Amino acid sequence: MERRPFIAGNWKMYLTLGEAVQLAQAVAATSAACMDRDVMVAPSFTSLAAICAATQGSNLLVGAQNIAWESEGAFTGEISAPMLKDLGVEWAIVGHSERRHIFGENNAMVNRRLHGALNGSIQPILCVGETLADREAGNTFTVLENQVREGLAAVTGQQMARVTLAYEPVWAIGTGKTASKEQAQEVHAFLRQLLANLYEKNIAEAVRILYGGSVKPDNIDDLMAQPDIDGALVGGAALKAESFDRIARFT
Repeated sequence: MERRPFIAGNWKMYLTLGEAVQLAQAVAATSAACMDRDVMVAPSFTSLAAICAATQGSNLLVGAQNIAWESEGAFTGEISAPMLKDLGVEWAIVGHSERRHIFGENNAMVNRRLHGALNGSIQPILCVGETLADREAGNTFTVLENQVREGLAAVTGQQMARVTLAYEPVWAIGTGKTASKEQAQEVHAFLRQLLANLYEKNIAEAVRILYGGSVKPDNIDDLMAQPDIDGALVGGAALKAESFDRIARFT
């Protein structure tokens, strides 16, 4: 099955409002030239409204870096799906390794956030990934299976058409280390087979699985040549228009 490539930039806690809008406009120009693939940016919450307004009419996708599981209520510091939809945001990242390992979000909470997105007509990008200790202990596939099974609990096959998966080995995020193309492909193939076991083959074949972990202009082509890698969730290299442009224009 032909899966449309998806390049997403996670800006994390970087860029002031003016800087963010300027970068988003540059990326919108890139996305206009990449008609055969999807390009997305996920800025800080403080920049979402301005970026949605500044790029309105373009084909640049805008996502949030997290999302609440409830549509409203006494949840200080949280941002709900209706709030995001009101701005024009259509996507949200859930379960990013930094949310898991710095802020203590477990699989159950990630699953609640995923349902918060789906129930609010926001398309979620579910992140999974093992730590260096997990990999060295030979537990990579066990950890990933638990994260996927628990993260997708009560998600129907029909809902899976709106879910994107992102594999981000924790040991490769912001470290300069990147999983080799063979390592990344092995895990992506495992995740696709796991989805086939949880749902069915045609659903698994349709789900896009992104790689995230020190993605750079000089490794994107090799990564994207792998049969089960459908795109990239880019961190540091997404903060500069030139490097992200090269990644989005992978060959």
